[in-house]
Amino acid sequence: MSRKPGRMYRYITGPPYTRREYMGGVPGLRISQFVMGNKKGRFTHRVNLVVKESCQIRHTALEAARVAANRFIQKRAGGQNYRMQIRVYPHHVLRENKQATGAGADRVSQGMRKSFGKPVGTAARVRPGQEIITIEVNENNIELAKKALRKAGMKIAPPWTITIEENPTSPT
Repeated sequence: MSRKPGRMYRYITGPPYTRREYMGGVPGLRISQFVMGNKKGRFTHRVNLVVKESCQIRHTALEAARVAANRFIQKRAGGQNYRMQIRVYPHHVLRENKQATGAGADRVSQGMRKSFGKPVGTAARVRPGQEIITIEVNENNIELAKKALRKAGMKIAPPWTITIEENPTSPT
């Protein structure tokens, strides 16, 4: 895991670095599951967490958002009354130029400027208006889904909003 703060990887710079078959040592994905709740149920409304600007969201932040939202809505709505889905996948591999730390490291770790770096994690590149997390619920649980997505939004860096729409695949 990286020692550097997440704000260093927030902005999109350069082309995506995604071809894992050519790199070694890419850390594993932290997101344990992408679909939670009642996977076969049909619900009337969709509540979405939508980002307002383009950026990168690290896989650790996505997992923290998933855990926060899922725990909140599962405790209050019950396991069969919602379906939550992570809508982005962290393809982009983040790199870091490792520096020496400790006593006397300031003399040793001048290092190369703009060096290529080693893989330290992955991130999902998102664009404005893209849905990050979607929770499908029936009409009586919309407020719970909004609160769950608000908790998830606090775990990611970019500004976000919550949208509500009727589910096009719901029974009429």
